[in-house]
Amino acid sequence: MRPEQKVVKRYARRTISLCVLTLAVFATMTQTRAQPPTDTQQPGYISPAVPVATRKAPGMKVRLLSENGSVRQYAIVLSKDDEVMSGLTEFAKQNKVTSASFTAIGAFSHATVAWFDDSKKEFKLVPINEQVELVSMIGDIALVNDRPAVHTHVSVASSNGTVRGGHVINAYVFPTLELFMTVYPTPLHKQKDEATGLELIDPLVK
Repeated sequence: MRPEQKVVKRYARRTISLCVLTLAVFATMTQTRAQPPTDTQQPGYISPAVPVATRKAPGMKVRLLSENGSVRQYAIVLSKDDEVMSGLTEFAKQNKVTSASFTAIGAFSHATVAWFDDSKKEFKLVPINEQVELVSMIGDIALVNDRPAVHTHVSVASSNGTVRGGHVINAYVFPTLELFMTVYPTPLHKQKDEATGLELIDPLVK
């Protein structure tokens, strides 16, 4: 083989190697970009920042019971399969609620309550996959970034009388939920607590 042929052959090999390396790098970059972002939320936990899904309480009925000055009293009844957090969030938005308190009784076909795990700054989920009686429900509504946020805790009893409870993530009504709410004229605002990451009511914020 003549010297010039050897040079051409060597050059061709280097060119092919460079092309193969370039294609490999490009394929790796493309695959990396195509992968979805890693979800840091752990199984069995939920972030406090997850928004409430709306339009899941089509059977909800509302009646204004009294109005004393700017304080309003409502009866709110949710029907079979209505989701409680969804219905109350919709009610608060539609009626421009800026602060309120409420209590309720009734029953759920199933629900998810939670316990705040400070070490993870997330709620640990506690699924309730059975029909339960609502022993107690207490909650409030205040503003987060000028939008009403519903916060409620429950205690529920199963068929053997065992009581469980916690912070409500979702709760599906069966056969009814009877709730009485007082809406106040003075807005209450929530501020982010740096220690926990939770939005907490600060009555001094106006």
